[in-house]
Amino acid sequence: MHPKLQLPPLRAAIVDLDGTMIDTLGDFVVALNRMLEELHLPGIERQAIERMIGKGSEHLVRSVLLHVGGAPQSYGAAWDAYQRHYLAINGQHSEVYPGVLEGLTLLKARGLRMACLTNKPTNFALPLLAAKGLDGFFSVVFGGDAFERKKPNPLPLLKTCEALPSNPAQTLMIGDSSNDAAAARAAGCPVLLVTYGYNHGEPVRSVEADGFVDSLAELAERL
Repeated sequence: MHPKLQLPPLRAAIVDLDGTMIDTLGDFVVALNRMLEELHLPGIERQAIERMIGKGSEHLVRSVLLHVGGAPQSYGAAWDAYQRHYLAINGQHSEVYPGVLEGLTLLKARGLRMACLTNKPTNFALPLLAAKGLDGFFSVVFGGDAFERKKPNPLPLLKTCEALPSNPAQTLMIGDSSNDAAAARAAGCPVLLVTYGYNHGEPVRSVEADGFVDSLAELAERL
């Protein structure tokens, strides 16, 4: 039996996508290596990509180019190739984490307004959620291109709270990384982190948060 989470009364939840609801690392590996092959650059290993996920696709592509020794001026061609290859395989090499469906079902049953907020581009996020049968849980979905700033800046969380609408203090942020936690803290939202995500390759329990869960199914006994 896990202890109850010490959270304020909640009216809404904002849920991250990559590393929180869906393990998308396989999609990244395929799309990025196809991009590199098209640019006649060396491939990149899965473990290196995992450490780069979470700060938006533009940052990811730039980090990959740097890692393999690609010229900075090749970014434009790389970005175009990456978008094309990612959209072609979106969701084909990814899996919904165990417990996610149960956790989202519980949050919805509790009457919480729900949003998905990700640093992934919106046109990647929407078809992925639909392909995995998760789109019906969310009244709004915002990608990393929806606002002028991305997480860890608090702006996306504040704008998402406005859209729900919900007071930040009563809106739980659920994520997998220090980006999610920092954005939530700055926005005034309580934050819960899953222990199985990416977090840039760092131990997630070292991040300041209001709680940690090994599965979103734990919410049934912890909220």
